[in-house]
Amino acid sequence: MPGQRASCALLLLLVAAAASVVADEHSHKYEPGEQVVVWMNTVGPYHNLQETYSYFSLGFCAGPHTKIDHHHETIGEALQGVELRSSGLGVQFLRDVEPTEYCSTVVDSKTYVSLAYAVRHHYWYQIYIDDLPMWSFVGDMGEEGEEALPLNDEPSDRVYIYSHKRFDFAYNGNQIIEVNLTSMNRVPLLPGERLSFTYSVTFQESSVPFADRFDKYLDPKFFQHQIHWFSIFNSFMMVIFLVGLVSMILLRTLRKDYARYSREDDLEDMERDLGDEYGWKQVHGDVFRVPSYPMLFSAVVGTGHQLAFVALCVILFAIVGDLYEGRGSMLTTVIFVYAVTAPVTGYFSGGMYMRFGGKEWIKAMLLSANLLPGLVCAVTFLINFVAMYYSSSRAIPFGTMVSVVCICAFVIVPLTLVGTVLGRNMGGHAENPCRVNPVPRPVPEKAWYMETWVIVALGGILPFGSIFIEMYFIFTSFWAYKIYYVYGFMLLVFLILMIVTACVTIVCTYFLLNAEEYRWQWASWLTAASSSFYVYMYSVYYFFFKTRMYGFFQTTFYFGNMFLFCLGMGLMCGAVGYAGTNVFVRKIYQAVKID
Repeated sequence: MPGQRASCALLLLLVAAAASVVADEHSHKYEPGEQVVVWMNTVGPYHNLQETYSYFSLGFCAGPHTKIDHHHETIGEALQGVELRSSGLGVQFLRDVEPTEYCSTVVDSKTYVSLAYAVRHHYWYQIYIDDLPMWSFVGDMGEEGEEALPLNDEPSDRVYIYSHKRFDFAYNGNQIIEVNLTSMNRVPLLPGERLSFTYSVTFQESSVPFADRFDKYLDPKFFQHQIHWFSIFNSFMMVIFLVGLVSMILLRTLRKDYARYSREDDLEDMERDLGDEYGWKQVHGDVFRVPSYPMLFSAVVGTGHQLAFVALCVILFAIVGDLYEGRGSMLTTVIFVYAVTAPVTGYFSGGMYMRFGGKEWIKAMLLSANLLPGLVCAVTFLINFVAMYYSSSRAIPFGTMVSVVCICAFVIVPLTLVGTVLGRNMGGHAENPCRVNPVPRPVPEKAWYMETWVIVALGGILPFGSIFIEMYFIFTSFWAYKIYYVYGFMLLVFLILMIVTACVTIVCTYFLLNAEEYRWQWASWLTAASSSFYVYMYSVYYFFFKTRMYGFFQTTFYFGNMFLFCLGMGLMCGAVGYAGTNVFVRKIYQAVKID
């Protein structure tokens, strides 16, 4: 009995300790006098949002309350370089604090060089309190009222550090609603001098509900501008035009058969147009021929189908769950959804590869499962190497790398195998409307504007035109200091992009078939995917004319991540364009009465 009582007492102590840990920033509820942890995250140049370093790497000191440690709670935090360290400030809920010194440090030569460089390059740091972010500059240059010195590396005596942090809390009941950080007390940065840091805290009651506390970080005037609505309307009109065009083409090709069944007699002109010598009918014996590199084609189409499904799911989750409020929540959601939807890739790629008559289905499954993760890991490795060279917090920890590899090996590959088996058994039977001739038909010469590369290059313009306004808002939220929250707009633009891509690809493929170019599978995929090339070109324009980024690290990070973004977009659009074109081609050739 005494042993059981001791065990129960120990268990109660552990539960109480766990409750005391979780009862603050995890539940966002505090008792009067309970500690409010001030987390110092990262510091970096204002114009280079992704070039971040540990806050304490500049030589800043911490307060006496530094026993609390933070571990990456999600894989998204680790991949985004979140480095929360306790500031050591003694902040307690509903307890005002007069200006109080919390630490001091002697400015040695290394600290002086680091802080002076940071001030000259407009470094600012990020703080988290109760999951609320706030930012402030490290210091500034020049006397009071003087303009800031130009960006250079020349030593200057007019470098000042903000030594005082004032925290103004707003609370509603037992929850923190808002925290404002004000940096004050400019002190000169001098080598060998002691630099003291102070802080003060005030609490003020607020009537703002807890659910609306992130509204202050949003910018409705920017995201809900009239041009945003106009771009949606313009894209919607484009969809109506393209759908009408595709419908007209489809009805035109099938009208002869419809007339045969309805016994109409007023189609003489149309019958002349759809005579036996019509271009697309001449390739009925080759149009369903297996494309070149069938294994690779099956992999890219299957991966694109999965990415389209992932994009739709993540957008819906963001609309419902406000993913922008959590650190790394969006990236974590993307990784999770991509992993659990791996059967989609296996189903489409496995079924398609079997319809093409492929025999090495295990090899095809492994290619489909690792195509996108392999490309992402390769590019990320190069970016991570640069981040490690710069000692940036963006360098991915080894443990996170192992976690990603385990997700690929033990989640994505097995689920892709399951999808492949289902695809081979449920969708692996080829039922082509026309038989394939044993000897390929020679492709006749055609005008230069009907060449495949011309059609592919022109095919991506309209899909890009339907989304480039939204690309500006997305780029601004990711590469600048805006929080993207209008996911309803994104859902509309996503659906418009899918419809426009499918319609444009169908029209372009129709032109190629009329030119007796029967190798339409890769052409349709490339036509739909070409819009991602224009997005990447727009990202180059955005980098040089819409941002003030500089330095090798930020440039590498920007163009590397934009390459991954456009790669995913190209795979997604290519799959959607091919899927729509495949349905169209099968539909029109069903009307061709060939034995």
